[in-house]
Amino acid sequence: MVTANQIREHMEVKAADGRHVGTVDHMEGDSRIKLTRSDSDDGQHHLIPLDWVDHVDSHVHLNRDADDVKREWSSIN
Repeated sequence: MVTANQIREHMEVKAADGRHVGTVDHMEGDSRIKLTRSDSDDGQHHLIPLDWVDHVDSHVHLNRDADDVKREWSSIN
């Protein structure tokens, strides 16, 4: 099981299909990853649940394809 303390700022976030979906800004509490605004196509921060993380090495690897991630993540300004 992945824990919040394994996630570090500036880690690349990759979808299950290997596509880049963002860069970690920081953890929002213990259950959500906030992605950087500067690495976003729409200029907004996005939040993804820690439950979507499959594993962590030098990157954060998600258990969903990039299209699913972008359709289901939360957006904030």
